[in-house]
Amino acid sequence: MCGDLRSGRIVVVGASLAGLRAAETLRDEGFAGRLTVVGEERRPPYDRPPLSKQVLLGRVRAGETALPRRREVDADWRLGVRATGVDGAARQVLLATGERLPYDRLLIATGTRARPWPDPAQAALDGVFTLRTADDAAGLAERLAAGPRRVLVIGAGFTGSEIASACRERGVAVTVAERGPAPLVGALGGAFGAFAAKVQRAHGVDLRCGVTVTALHSRDGRLTGAELSDGSRIEADVAVVALGAVRNTEWLADSGLAAGRRGIACDAGCRAFDMYGIVTDDVFVAGDVARFPHPLFEYQLLSLEHWGNAVAQAAVAAHNMVNPGPRRLPHLSVPAFWSSQFGLNIKSVGVPTFSDHVVVAQGSPEERRFVAVYGYRGRITAAVSVNRAKWLEHYQGLIETAAPFPPDWVGVEPPPSRTPVPSDVPDPKVLSHGPTVALTGHLPDRRLTFRRWDG
Repeated sequence: MCGDLRSGRIVVVGASLAGLRAAETLRDEGFAGRLTVVGEERRPPYDRPPLSKQVLLGRVRAGETALPRRREVDADWRLGVRATGVDGAARQVLLATGERLPYDRLLIATGTRARPWPDPAQAALDGVFTLRTADDAAGLAERLAAGPRRVLVIGAGFTGSEIASACRERGVAVTVAERGPAPLVGALGGAFGAFAAKVQRAHGVDLRCGVTVTALHSRDGRLTGAELSDGSRIEADVAVVALGAVRNTEWLADSGLAAGRRGIACDAGCRAFDMYGIVTDDVFVAGDVARFPHPLFEYQLLSLEHWGNAVAQAAVAAHNMVNPGPRRLPHLSVPAFWSSQFGLNIKSVGVPTFSDHVVVAQGSPEERRFVAVYGYRGRITAAVSVNRAKWLEHYQGLIETAAPFPPDWVGVEPPPSRTPVPSDVPDPKVLSHGPTVALTGHLPDRRLTFRRWDG
């Protein structure tokens, strides 16, 4: 590695939110060396949350969601180029073009992609969509604007639920099929999921829970409907596969890094581990693709698909790439996310799935304006607000100080009238969609073969 951390060569693989913010922070921190940013998409970095909201509603075009630049970044942008591997010994990133990019430090921010429909032939039908990229959103928005007879949404996580909300706001009939017991249970648990199910049905969603889509039907290459595991059939001319995300780690299979389907393991300073659990000092990770320990959640390795986490972690990774050990920072931000659907503004702090009980601390689900507080083994671990976000800062402080659960009601109005109930967090295996927060523990992604050398 170059002796002067503010010079040399840095390569960032991933040209989305985390990659852009990391590149900006590197320059803010005084990095004056050569900076290269590699991105598989040809578009400059753009914002993804609007794709399932404003874009599908026709309020914003998919091409108008570019991320604002905080500053000019003097970088060599390699857009439309796919990274295919990392040669750690030679410190080189391999590109699909055959080129090798040398680096002194490497930041991996390759994020996720939409989980595809498992049958490639059915996935290729006219009318079958996923939603992850701007091109995906543009194509789906065009179909919704044309007024389909019915849209089938497969998976009732946040993305699937936001798509269903956009359909109903456009006046389009929609059926949602979810393997789990209710919408949003993978992120917020069954107690909240029961509330979400009532909201969706009240807005005219044909919600089918406890079922899977077993086949997509077609005629002349166009989608005509689907068959469900309970034997029922649905006629639909558009289907959106919202089965969660796949972390983009396959290209690192031969890199020697601790990379697998759950992400790339790293320490709290965003330094990647190798496959034997030894921390590297020249490879860093940020964003959706990272698995990192968090002391507030018993050092579980968290994988977060959160906008705010990508920004905060990218800043920490970039800082640590250009500062020596004593000046490095840990990534300790409390996870937070938001969603807009069916007239509800849902915001969360903490990790709701890291819980065993939940209580309605303020307001009322019947009024669709409340705060639910989650606890694990007697301490507060998360809070979720519905149309009542102003209280989240208060509960974030309680999470950060490991305050007792149920919360102390002093100063909170109005006083609660409910007792805690099980949060009912399901095993992810029973869900159609993957959870947006994966508590992945310390389990390895593959078996390791240890070889003892003689002599």
